[in-house]
Amino acid sequence: MAESKYTTDLTNLSLSDIGSVPSIPSSPQPVVRQLRAAKPSDKRGWWWGTGRRKTAVARIRMKPASGEAGITIETKTGKVKSVDQYFSEERDRVDATAALKATNLHDKLQVVAKISGGGYMGQAQALRLAIARALRDYDPTTEAALREAGFLTRDSRKVERKKYGQAGARRRFQFSKR
Repeated sequence: MAESKYTTDLTNLSLSDIGSVPSIPSSPQPVVRQLRAAKPSDKRGWWWGTGRRKTAVARIRMKPASGEAGITIETKTGKVKSVDQYFSEERDRVDATAALKATNLHDKLQVVAKISGGGYMGQAQALRLAIARALRDYDPTTEAALREAGFLTRDSRKVERKKYGQAGARRRFQFSKR
């Protein structure tokens, strides 16, 4: 058999002959995000955030509490309600305050929210996203805790639209052969 000039006998090679081989890490390294710069507040000392879920939209403003801390919700009629008065379900109250409790700032900040559209559950989750975004701008060191808990990710699921010629989004009318 003829010896090709491209083949090499690999049996007598040492590591120094092969050269340096890049090392493969044994475990994946965690992704480290670069810290954002803190956004300054507006002229009156408020940080703003907007959150959306399904068709609900929550616009909030937040500042360090000088007096009463907590979340107040302004309704369309101009009434001001607390979270406990606005949301009747316990799960919605927990959702609305989850971002503040995850960062241990629930008794240090005053939050004023305007919520529109959707149902109560969508409004509570939109409020959670808005508060998380405003907290990230207020104090960038809270971003890791908020992101780990999933509060900075917008849930983009919506109701699928109804199609023509069908009873619903996917449901068909009953088929009859005769």
